Amino acid sequence: MLGAGIACWFVLPDVPRWSALILSALAVAATGMALDQGGRVARAVSVAALLVAFGCALSWWRAERVAAPVLKRPAVVSFQAVVERVEPQPARQMVRLRLRPDAAAGLPPVVRVNFASAVVPSGLTPGAIIRLRARLMPPASPAVPGAYDFERVAWFDGLGASGRGFAPIELVAPGPPSGGVRNRLTAHIQSSLAGSAGGVAAALVTGDRGAISEADAEALRRSGLAHLLSVSGLHVTAVVGATMLIVLRLLALSPTLALRWPLPVIAAGAAGVTAVGYTLLTGAEVPTVRSCIAALMVLAAMMLGRQAITLRLVAFGAMVVLLLWPEALAGPSFQMSFAAVTAIVALHESDRVRGWFERREEGWGLRLLRGVASLLLTGLVVELALSPIALFHFHKSGIYGALANIVAIPLTTFVIMPLEAAALLFDTTGLGAPFWWMAGQALGLLLAIAHAAADAPGALAMLPAMPGGAFALMVGGGLWLALWRTRVRLAGLVPAAIGTAWAVATPAPDLLVTGDGRHLALRMADGRLALLRDRAGDYVRDMLAESGGVDAELPALAEQDAARCSADMCVAEIDRGGRRWRIAATRSGYMLPWTEVIALCRSVDIIVADRRLPPGCAPRWLKLDRPTLARTGGVAIALGGAIRTVRRPGAQHPWLAPTQVMPPRPQGPGKRSNTGS
Repeated sequence: MLGAGIACWFVLPDVPRWSALILSALAVAATGMALDQGGRVARAVSVAALLVAFGCALSWWRAERVAAPVLKRPAVVSFQAVVERVEPQPARQMVRLRLRPDAAAGLPPVVRVNFASAVVPSGLTPGAIIRLRARLMPPASPAVPGAYDFERVAWFDGLGASGRGFAPIELVAPGPPSGGVRNRLTAHIQSSLAGSAGGVAAALVTGDRGAISEADAEALRRSGLAHLLSVSGLHVTAVVGATMLIVLRLLALSPTLALRWPLPVIAAGAAGVTAVGYTLLTGAEVPTVRSCIAALMVLAAMMLGRQAITLRLVAFGAMVVLLLWPEALAGPSFQMSFAAVTAIVALHESDRVRGWFERREEGWGLRLLRGVASLLLTGLVVELALSPIALFHFHKSGIYGALANIVAIPLTTFVIMPLEAAALLFDTTGLGAPFWWMAGQALGLLLAIAHAAADAPGALAMLPAMPGGAFALMVGGGLWLALWRTRVRLAGLVPAAIGTAWAVATPAPDLLVTGDGRHLALRMADGRLALLRDRAGDYVRDMLAESGGVDAELPALAEQDAARCSADMCVAEIDRGGRRWRIAATRSGYMLPWTEVIALCRSVDIIVADRRLPPGCAPRWLKLDRPTLARTGGVAIALGGAIRTVRRPGAQHPWLAPTQVMPPRPQGPGKRSNTGS
């Protein structure tokens, strides 16, 4: 119910509706209290309503609390700043800097700038003061409906601008010599294992995924193994279990300690301290924090002699995360992390499933077969739980994840992580090389499994951006199935089935237009999406393909028989819904004769432009020029059907109308800002 209140704040558009929800929930809670005569129903309704009201208010308060100015428009600026964070990304030959500009720079309090690795001074650490020149942009809204919402993420992260820096970087004052334990450990691991193997090894220990190549990262996503890179329950459990085992065995070597001290309690305490340290080391991201809380609760339950793994434990972890970071609910990390662990716990709390897989007196062959079947069933259930979330956020989901995880999870838990731990331990005496070699071979096998699963026929399920209501029905049905223990749980199949049918039946968009009007993807007669601008970057191509539910390279619109294109304009004709549609779009920044544009407008159904079109431009159905797209954001159109826009009329979330900072006037390459002088 706390999560439901938070979700309502994100879904509802404006202050009157947020206020109405809070007041209505409080009224329901008061009614429940008034009618409470000692029964559970009235009390449960009251508590649920209070939590909904509190969740909505908490999100609202959090969004206002993190408010910070945002850059008004793109600009090239020179400024001085303090380095807050350094994030090397070797696979992209790039370093990402989180900076706090000098107050005199006239910029937002926090900006993020990417630099080519070659131009970053060696030894640059947090706390250093640098002078730089960069092209900064305001945080971008989703390019099309269903795309990644960096604008919202940046708001809660305190980022007011991001961009690309230019060489050189002038180091005004160095930072502390230490770059932090996490950065030093990441660099050490990557120096011991080259390429993506080192990137995966670093991700397992410190959570830093910057050294994993895009091809390997995509294979891990397509194969359903990307969860191995996010430090969560698997990793924390391995660390806690290893710590308990080692501490318990070492202390048990002393008969005095074994007979007089509660060694399991001491080992559990040591494991708890290790879990907290590991969480801090890996950056304390949402899945890691959730897993750490769960581990601490399990250890506490073990100390008290209580049942350790329950759905109450999962709920407690979710409550803590949502109370600290309510915005996490809207992100895929929180949703996938808790969906997976909820599905696993709910499955193994079932008496029938527990009866299938509990230990019994049998031969090693049957025991092995039973263990593999348990892993396969768990993998299938987790895939079913995660697929709607993956399809909603990323528009794609791996098909063979359950099979790949049968090998990948034991390989990671019992081979790769112990070898990494041994290598790091023996590196203190200079004897870690053999362990690094073995870890490299195991990591190579893991990546080979990922590529094999990703490249198999039909490895990926693609779905265009689904309606939020369909996703909510699937999530609600899944929660109902997980939380109930009686046959009442089967009622959850109804909303889950309705949501699934709704998502599948939603027609794929025929036309996708980005919010700046520069890029357009049009679905041709064969189902492929054709791209307006031949030189669009990889990010734009991938984003439009995913949003359109296509797993293929997008061809150029100019190469299609249904289109006629010049250097400045394209006109395409396609048949949809029993009629022929004529669509025009500008494809260059050069000025066009207005009289010709007005004449073209009258002959087309839709016209798209990255500029203001003349008032006389009146297409038969829709005009999407710069003023229109500024109000609507990106647009997805099913011709003859629904039109979806990024911006909703009247939406009042704080990141949609932030306090803006006008950037200083551009500095020439030879000029220097007075900032800091």
